[in-house]
Amino acid sequence: MPNSPAYSPASTRLTVLDRLLVSVDHGMRTVFAKPRAARPSPARDCEPVQLSSEEAQLSGALMRVNHVGEVCAQALYQSQALFSRDPELRQHFKAAAQEEIDHLAWTQQRLDELGSHRSHLSPLWYSGAFAIGSVAGLIGDRVSLGFVVETERQVEQHLASHLQRLPEADQASRAIVAQMKLEEARHADEAQAAGALPLPAPVQHLMRLAARVMTSTAHRI
Repeated sequence: MPNSPAYSPASTRLTVLDRLLVSVDHGMRTVFAKPRAARPSPARDCEPVQLSSEEAQLSGALMRVNHVGEVCAQALYQSQALFSRDPELRQHFKAAAQEEIDHLAWTQQRLDELGSHRSHLSPLWYSGAFAIGSVAGLIGDRVSLGFVVETERQVEQHLASHLQRLPEADQASRAIVAQMKLEEARHADEAQAAGALPLPAPVQHLMRLAARVMTSTAHRI
């Protein structure tokens, strides 16, 4: 069994049940398998440095949070693709998810290098994000796109804060986070251009609250 999920245009001809089974398989791979990136890590040209134990611990905690964000991204895009009514939009979600697999692999690789670990609650994060994405997808494609816009904007802000907090000496982690930030912003712009509806302010507030709970927990566990 390959370590990372692959997508095919043939998936547009699958039944809803088929797509659900594919999504379940994808979720198992995301949570338990080692992802493989299609692109080299942005940290490939960074010179190895010896971080202090405090710096390595901080970088590990922050990259673990970023890894959890990518686990959730896979769940969101998979669930939204599953319930999208538009075959072209379904492929858009899957293409975005494929790019996010690179982020998942980069953060996992950096965690390994730092001697840290992924969140022990990854199955919970994936399940919760999949449920939220499913609700958005069932409401409608434009709402689902609006959810992507708000999610990616919040992730972009979150990554910007990590660039301020990561140790200056940890250029490898900083390079990964900077590239992810650029691509998350592009995903938000693409969803906006595809016709996203703005989410109500209370929904945006709840999303920020949920993200705060997730990041604070994943920082430690």
